[in-house]
Amino acid sequence: MSDGGGGATRKAVEAVWRIESARLIGGLVRIVRDVGLAEDLAQEVLVTAIERWPTTGIPENPGAWLMAAAKHRAIDQLRRRHMQDRKHDAIEEESAGLPAARLDLEAAIDDDVGDDLLRLVLIACHPVLSTEARVALTLRLLGGLTTDEIARAFLVPEPTIAQRIVRAKRTLTEARVPFEVPRGAELSARLSSVLGVVYLVFNEGYSATKGEDWTRPALCEEALRLGRILAELAPQEAEVHGLVALMELHASRLQARVGPSGEPILLPDQDRSRWDQLLLHRGLAALARAEDMKQPLGPYALQAAIAGCHARARTAAETDWNRIVALYDALVEATSSPVVELNRAVAVSMAFGPAAGLELVDALRGEPALESYHLLPGVRGDLLVKLGRHEEARREFERAASLTKNARERGLLLARARGCGGRGPS
Repeated sequence: MSDGGGGATRKAVEAVWRIESARLIGGLVRIVRDVGLAEDLAQEVLVTAIERWPTTGIPENPGAWLMAAAKHRAIDQLRRRHMQDRKHDAIEEESAGLPAARLDLEAAIDDDVGDDLLRLVLIACHPVLSTEARVALTLRLLGGLTTDEIARAFLVPEPTIAQRIVRAKRTLTEARVPFEVPRGAELSARLSSVLGVVYLVFNEGYSATKGEDWTRPALCEEALRLGRILAELAPQEAEVHGLVALMELHASRLQARVGPSGEPILLPDQDRSRWDQLLLHRGLAALARAEDMKQPLGPYALQAAIAGCHARARTAAETDWNRIVALYDALVEATSSPVVELNRAVAVSMAFGPAAGLELVDALRGEPALESYHLLPGVRGDLLVKLGRHEEARREFERAASLTKNARERGLLLARARGCGGRGPS
């Protein structure tokens, strides 16, 4: 059925791309064995969909349509490559025999090859790349995130991320990285950056850095799925279970984080009866597995333990903030992260009063990594309100609103600014 609304169709195509791009690129990487080429082919298919779907209508299964179109392009690409190979060295080709993929491309493409997404993450997290490049490339390929979104997650300039991604794809091609899922010691060596990638993808779903929606549940679900797979691949790694616990516990709140019109609802104001009890219990069970391993708790397990304190509290007033502060003390030691220190300041304010929290927040105001981080003025504004310093709070909320690129979050911050009195921006 034809769709006359080209703009609406384009938005639908972009929504489908956000959901399906990682699977698409993952499948193409398996076929063409080149990360850069796989992404190029996927982008070509996206352009085709944008051109055709306004006329032909959106397919009933758009993901399957994109994958079928991508496979055809991949086959054509491989056949062209193989034709060139034959011309260059026909005699050697005959004597050695063609690989299975060359003899029957369709059969090879349809083989059961396991989890393409996990394969894609592990390829992008190969040790030949720097840690920063691994995370940036995988976020780009796995989550379909823009360089701007990745840059905001890293709190670094966008051109830096763009350069990392381009160089990472070139390095993978030049190094001829094997396209397989590693095991044992090799898997462990890649685990830290893989966990970082999965968590950042989850965070982009839990608190979207830009756009009209505060949350993107599909990204959270994808990160959770990958985390659970990693837990099966590395069952003796406490941090894997810690990350899974953290994501399960946070995901349990997703429905309660958004109001009827999509407006954000902060943790103290959430209806805890709307928390997903299955995810909550799964998260606490994963946390127990991490703690039972008797290994020192890493950053993900510590964050999961903090989330566990919230999960066990029947009401916001019953939250064990003293325990949370102690866990944040350990987390600061483990990470030396200014963002973690900001979160610790919030916990201190809840345990010992807003003045104590504000003192810690003010000590972070000169931190370069937090210069454009909207939550710094947002937290400061909240503490100033509690101290009755409403005019200062209004300015902080307005600054926070100017820094965020998420429309829902901006609306929340501006509403809080208006609640402090004064005219503020229109």
